[in-house]
Amino acid sequence: MSKAFNSGFVSIIGRPNVGKSTLLNRILGQKIAITSNKPQTTRNRILGVHNFDGGQALFIDTPGIHKGKGKLNRFMVEQAVGACSNIDLVLFLIEAKDSPGPADEYIFKLLARSGAPVFLVINKIDTVKPEALLAVIQRYSELFSFREVIPLSARTGDGVEQMLQLVEKTLPSGPSYFPEDALTDQTERSIVAEMVREKIMRRTGEEVPYGVAVQVETFTEKPEKNLIVIQALIHVERESHKRIIVGKGGAMIKTLGQEARKDIERLLGTRVFLELFVRVDKNWSQSERMLRELGYSE
Repeated sequence: MSKAFNSGFVSIIGRPNVGKSTLLNRILGQKIAITSNKPQTTRNRILGVHNFDGGQALFIDTPGIHKGKGKLNRFMVEQAVGACSNIDLVLFLIEAKDSPGPADEYIFKLLARSGAPVFLVINKIDTVKPEALLAVIQRYSELFSFREVIPLSARTGDGVEQMLQLVEKTLPSGPSYFPEDALTDQTERSIVAEMVREKIMRRTGEEVPYGVAVQVETFTEKPEKNLIVIQALIHVERESHKRIIVGKGGAMIKTLGQEARKDIERLLGTRVFLELFVRVDKNWSQSERMLRELGYSE
């Protein structure tokens, strides 16, 4: 008789900037989702594979649920909302300092419609006192019937193992969807492009990052040199944004390339030569053709 195997899809949802991508990276023990302190850093659904003894959990990192203005933002919201359908478990992530608001009411309606068990996961517990945490738990528990309430810190890892144990126990019987050595459904090229975009998110001001997309144009492996040569194109919407990203004498784009290359080398386990180019594509985020080309279209 074969041993029972539990598996299923677990959506990580919540408002923008509550730490969903940081939590996914912590679960996987490797960086596949980019992070920054700016909201709406994540644009696409990202799937991460967590194997455990007797099962497999497929975690889905989603864009923050917000009011979508413009075609790109509407696409992001659709990605998050879609991740609440046909799911086995939902992790509703909030910050320890949060209070319920209008955005949460909308999320609660989605959760009720999904019919899946929901864990309230309270992130950044290292930033509040225990009595404040108890008040947050009480406020949210009055609004929705959560299967479990789990305080944790995605940044330090405190409480993440306990959460994983509860997830593993909650998943239904199911097949192994991915091979044991799989980590994500993302291609190496798409992760590399996102790692470049992350550095732009972190290094530039408020306006620039939201008009930026990155596309890997060439990805050439040279095993005899233990080297991968990558050329990536940074799309911006304005000439002024291009000037900021290139920087004085090319200083900014050099820094962006150096920082991204370190992350990419860790991901790929080999030396990387990374070359970055910038092109102005006016209003690309409103162009159906460009959104399709960049992977921001169903």
